[in-house]
Amino acid sequence: MALASLAILLTLAGYAALCTIRPFKPCRACDATGVRRTHRTVKVCRRCRGARYRLRTGRRLTNTAQAIHHTGTRTHPSERTTDNPWP
Repeated sequence: MALASLAILLTLAGYAALCTIRPFKPCRACDATGVRRTHRTVKVCRRCRGARYRLRTGRRLTNTAQAIHHTGTRTHPSERTTDNPWP
């Protein structure tokens, strides 16, 4: 049981490191070309919007958590002291 827990923690730590080092992954929908070919037409990929790369799910969760933390810990302008006009 401890070995399985350790393996899961190491996997999560590795994925977190990967999301930090390389936050974008190649788009699987268009094979990182930016365009999708249908029968006769060529269209810009809807998933990556032609950028060829997409944000990893783990990085998206990290960005959301950081935004929530930042929003929840900001001081209200009326609560700031007048000594320092900059937060």
